[in-house]
Amino acid sequence: MFSTFANPHRFLALSKWLMPLFAVLGAIIVATGWAWAFFFVPEELYQGATAKIMYIHVPAAMVSLAAYASMAVCSLLFLTLKHSIADVAAKSAAPVAAALSFICLVTGSLWGRPTWGTYWVWDARLTSMLFQLFLILGYMALRSAFQREQDAARAGAILCLVGAVNLPIIKFSVEWWNTLHQPAGFITLGGSSYAPEFYWPLWYNLIGIGLVFGALMMAAMRAEIFNRQYEAKLARMNRSAA
Repeated sequence: MFSTFANPHRFLALSKWLMPLFAVLGAIIVATGWAWAFFFVPEELYQGATAKIMYIHVPAAMVSLAAYASMAVCSLLFLTLKHSIADVAAKSAAPVAAALSFICLVTGSLWGRPTWGTYWVWDARLTSMLFQLFLILGYMALRSAFQREQDAARAGAILCLVGAVNLPIIKFSVEWWNTLHQPAGFITLGGSSYAPEFYWPLWYNLIGIGLVFGALMMAAMRAEIFNRQYEAKLARMNRSAA
């Protein structure tokens, strides 16, 4: 199945109609989801209107983790199966994953100021999420340091896989250590601790952010494939001219 979609031509054909579908649906869901959350969801008992930041913070955090996980899976597929489309996917996901990680940190800081009395603490969850942002930026910088795409892909894939050890640390940091960050309540093994009026709008926004991420990733992948095809064609023309 992966080999079927690993063909660049098949991916371009599929993403040609799937990308705008994801983009339109994602934009509509995010816009209506934020309107739902900020104008129709009741204020939280203890934190008041401040808690509504979670409708941006939580989806950004969860999708950023999923984005890095997708980078790690694609990196593994590239190293083992040598499919270039897997490297294209990992490379294309990185900028969006970095942006979502940054949004997560900024909104978390804004949420933390009235809740904790400070914008930043070296809490296990916050620190590990900041480390993820640095990992993604380091991945992007490492790739740009190589002239040959194959060397850049291999080095980036190794770094990405090594950095994947941070994912369970982010997820379980609030359980492994005594932290200021609240425990997981949205999705847990025993079911969500959120009341329905808070739970469903959060799911709605999570789906919207996920669709936007998918659209941006496909757009970046299409641009990367076209760029590589152009460079390959240019290299063939130069060899022919020589």
